[in-house]
Amino acid sequence: MGRVVLVTGVARTLGGALVRELNGSPGVDRVIGVDVLAPRSDLGRAEFVKADIRNPIIAKVIGAAEVDTVVHLSVTSGPPGAGGRAAMKELNVIGTMQLLAACQKAPSLRRLVVKSSTAVYGASQADPAMFTEATQPKVAPRSGFAKDAAEVEAYVRGFVRRRGDVDTTVLRFASILGAGISSPITALFGLPVVPTILGYDARLQFVHPADALEVLRRAATGSSRGTYNAAGDGVLLLSQAARRAGKPTLPVAGFAAGLAGQFLRRAGGLNLSPELISLLTHGRVVDTSKLRDEFGYTPTYTTAQAFEEFVAGGPVVAGLGLVPTGKR
Repeated sequence: MGRVVLVTGVARTLGGALVRELNGSPGVDRVIGVDVLAPRSDLGRAEFVKADIRNPIIAKVIGAAEVDTVVHLSVTSGPPGAGGRAAMKELNVIGTMQLLAACQKAPSLRRLVVKSSTAVYGASQADPAMFTEATQPKVAPRSGFAKDAAEVEAYVRGFVRRRGDVDTTVLRFASILGAGISSPITALFGLPVVPTILGYDARLQFVHPADALEVLRRAATGSSRGTYNAAGDGVLLLSQAARRAGKPTLPVAGFAAGLAGQFLRRAGGLNLSPELISLLTHGRVVDTSKLRDEFGYTPTYTTAQAFEEFVAGGPVVAGLGLVPTGKR
């Protein structure tokens, strides 16, 4: 018998692409996609179950199918639909709690993969030049998606203590840039003018969707344990990224960033949240040597190449239905 893999968040671009990748993976017999919304594209031979992970019914789905691998992709950096911040937090945190409760009770479960974010490290002037997986944030995230991600990881650590027999992998991705990927960073570079914080030039890292997809596939089908940073090699300064995108910048004083955020929200739909302001001020860079040395994967695209593909109009990912356009 091969693996029975359940993937949450399959209505989103990355979730749907991962399901299609897993359909053809050796050793995987059955793939089940779960979301409250219908998938944007065909999931191939995978089964789709319309279910809300915030509802205990998810335990019945896992139990009935005797799922042995769960890949949790439903932690999102943007509000689901018109629900706003409250709905986003409920999906991220309450949804994860319910899913982990279901996983804890599932005797068939052998593997859990959770998509997290480098946002858990926060962004402050006291940060080290580079975060390793063992580095604690100097200033813990206090709001928004970053706080959600930190809470999610705390619940995962509790799950690991209770179910030590389950191989659990947490993947902390830098900002994923690509067609169909929606995040505060993609929204930022979608504006006609990119706001910057006066006196600062943040260091940024990005992940190409092809690399994110391959890391998730390997995590779902492999036997890794632990937490791994995932980002393209190198960094881009915010000013460099804006120039490469052909966008002028709008420097604003830190104390005025909140007012600028209100204007940008009305004009361009960008939520210039406190966590995004901190990132644009101080930046964030992570060490990915553990991903290479222990997990066994080196990202194909550097941070600069991932950004160039994003600016050019799309990622090189067959699973996302796009044609290669750039060089590796």
